[in-house]
Amino acid sequence: MRGVWAAILAIAIAGCGSDTSSDGTSQSTAPSAASGAPSTISTAQAADSGSSGKAANRGNSGDAPSGLGRTSKPPSGAKNGENAVPDEQAAIDDLAKQKARENSPVVDEPPPSGPPPKGDLRTRKTGSDWPRFLGPTGDSKSSEKGILTKWPAKGPKIVWQRRLGEGYGAPTINRGRLYEFSRFGDTARCTCLKSETGEPLWRFEYATDYVDPFQYSGGPRCCPVVDEDRVYLLGAEGMLHCLDAETGEVRWKLDTIKKFGVAQNFFGVGGSPVVDGELLIVMIGGSPPESQDLPPGALDHVKGNGSGVVAFDKKTGKVVYQITDELASYASPVLADIAGRRWCFVFARGGLVGFEPQSGKVDFHFPWRANLLESVNASNPVVVGNRVLISETYGPGSALVEVEPGACRAIWTDAEKGRNKSLQTHWNTPIYVDGHVYASSGRHSNGAGLRCVEWNTGKVAWQADSVPFRDPIDGEQKEALLSRSSLLYADGHFVCLTEFGLLLLIRATPEKFDPAATAYLLEEATDGPRPLIQYPAWAAPVLSHGLLYIRGKGRLVCLELIPEVGSQ
Repeated sequence: MRGVWAAILAIAIAGCGSDTSSDGTSQSTAPSAASGAPSTISTAQAADSGSSGKAANRGNSGDAPSGLGRTSKPPSGAKNGENAVPDEQAAIDDLAKQKARENSPVVDEPPPSGPPPKGDLRTRKTGSDWPRFLGPTGDSKSSEKGILTKWPAKGPKIVWQRRLGEGYGAPTINRGRLYEFSRFGDTARCTCLKSETGEPLWRFEYATDYVDPFQYSGGPRCCPVVDEDRVYLLGAEGMLHCLDAETGEVRWKLDTIKKFGVAQNFFGVGGSPVVDGELLIVMIGGSPPESQDLPPGALDHVKGNGSGVVAFDKKTGKVVYQITDELASYASPVLADIAGRRWCFVFARGGLVGFEPQSGKVDFHFPWRANLLESVNASNPVVVGNRVLISETYGPGSALVEVEPGACRAIWTDAEKGRNKSLQTHWNTPIYVDGHVYASSGRHSNGAGLRCVEWNTGKVAWQADSVPFRDPIDGEQKEALLSRSSLLYADGHFVCLTEFGLLLLIRATPEKFDPAATAYLLEEATDGPRPLIQYPAWAAPVLSHGLLYIRGKGRLVCLELIPEVGSQ
C-alpha cells in the first residue's frame, strides 16, 4: 500500500524554474484547472526526503500523511529564455516543443464514423444540464436532490471512464452530450460524447503550437461553453472557435492573440467565456505593439490597449465592444442581477472590474493583486446580493466589496491581516451557502486546506487540513491531506475533489468540518490496483442528471451520484 499511495501523490516537476516568494518559500508556478486557473506547487529539497523527515521549504516536521510524497527540487536559475540571445532562444523553444510532444498522449482511437445523431440524447429524466464553467448558475451549485451519502471505500458506482489528452478544463454537458477539450501532440481536440455512456459522437481538431513557459501541460485550460446550438472553445494559444453543437462544424473562428496583440501570460489563455443574451464575453487583455515585443513573463512592463474584456456577437464573432486596459487573468467573467440591473464582474490581472454587460459601460475598478510579478488572480468572483467576494493566494488574500452603479466600497479585506488572512483561494471558486463561504485556501499543496468563512465579516468558522479515510485495499484507517481542492454543492453537501484524487462528501455546516464519505477510485493493473484519478486533478467536479464527472491527469470518470428512480 505504501507504494500505491506514494504513486497517487508523487509529483514530478523536473525542469521547472524555481522562484522565491516574499516569505522565502521556493516554488514553481503551474497552470491549473477549472477555468484553467494557474496553480503553484511547493517544492522540497531532494536531499531532505532521506533521513531528516522535514519539508525544507515549509518547515513541517514528520512525514506527510498517507502517501503525500515530497517533490524533488527543480533546477534553479534563469527561466526559459531569460537573457538568451536569438539562436539560444530558438533552441530553447524547439526543446520545449519537443518535450511537449513527448509528454502529450498519443491518439488512441479513430474518429467516430457516420453522421452524429441529432436532437436531445438524454434518457435520465431528472436533473439539469451543466453547459458552462461552474454549472448553469456559474457558482458550482447544483439544484439536484437525492445524492448518495454513504459510499463504499472504492466510491460511488463507475458508469464509464475515458482516457484524455493534456488539459485542465472540466467537461460541460448539454442535451445528453458531453464536450471535452484536450490536447494530443500538436493538436487541440474537442470531443463530443454521449454524456450517459461515453460513446464518441464527433471530434473537432486544430493545430496548436502553445508551449508553456514553465513546462506544464500545453493543453487547454478553459472548458467548452455551450449556448443553444453552439459550443465555444478558447485554447491556451488564444484560438477562439464557435462550433455547431450537434456536428462540430465550425461556425466562426478568431485568433485573439493576433487580433488584439496579447502578450503571452504566464500560462497562456485560461479564462472561460460567458454568454449574455446575444453576446459572448471574453477576457482578452491585449496590448500595444511595444508591449508585444517584450520577452515572455515581463508582465510588469506590459500595458493594455483597451481590450481587457471583449464582447463578440455570439453568432458571427464580430466585435461589439471592448473595454478596460486590464490584462487577462485566469478567472472567468461572472454575470449577476443586482437590484433590477444586469452586471458582469471580471477579476482581471490587476483587480475587479464591474460593468454593464450589454453596453460595456464600466462602473468601477477595484485594484486587488499581489506585489509579486509571478502572481495571478484565478478564482471567480462570488456575488451575493449587492456584495462581491474576490480572493487570491499570492498576497493580499480576500476582499468583500459592496457595489452600486458607478462605485464600490470595501466591507472587509485581508490586506492588513499579515499571515492571519481569512481566505486565500488559489484556483478554486468559493461557494456561498447560508451566510458562509466554503473553499480551499492556500498556495501550496502541503499548506492548503478547506475553510468555512463568515460572509459579512471574514471570520473563519473552521478549517481542516486533513481527513481520515479507509484504505480501499487493506481496509485500514488512514489520514490524507486535503491539499488544494475543488468543491461542488448539491443537496446540503459538498463534493470535494483534492488535487491528488481523493473524493469526499462533506456536510455543508458552519459548525465544523463534517465529512460524510471518502473514497479513492482504483483500477486494476498487472502490478495491482492503482489510482484512477491522478495528480493534477485541478478541474472542478461536474454534476448533471445524477452523474458526477471528475477529471484527473489523462482521465475522465463518470460516477452515479444520484441513482435513477426505480434503480435502487
